Amino acid sequence: MANKKKILFVCATGVATSTEVAERVTRFLKENGIECDAEQTNVAAVQSRAQGADLVIATTKIPYELGVPTLRGLPLITGVGEEALLAKIKEIMQG
Repeated sequence: MANKKKILFVCATGVATSTEVAERVTRFLKENGIECDAEQTNVAAVQSRAQGADLVIATTKIPYELGVPTLRGLPLITGVGEEALLAKIKEIMQG
């Protein structure tokens, strides 16, 4: 069995919108038969926490390169572009 992939969810505080997005993404992936480990952090700690992550999903701007695929999570809050973002997340997590 393959190792679970890790997703790091990031928002300004590591609490509010990252929680909402993490719940939405993990539910979507589970519905599609994909298990993942989800962690949350704030933007100030993302550089040190991104090591070992397969994907970073942020609801705030990350001002530096992480060396990990990084997606903007705002469509999961606003609903605008949500389906396309979920499809991209699924593609990365299956890859």
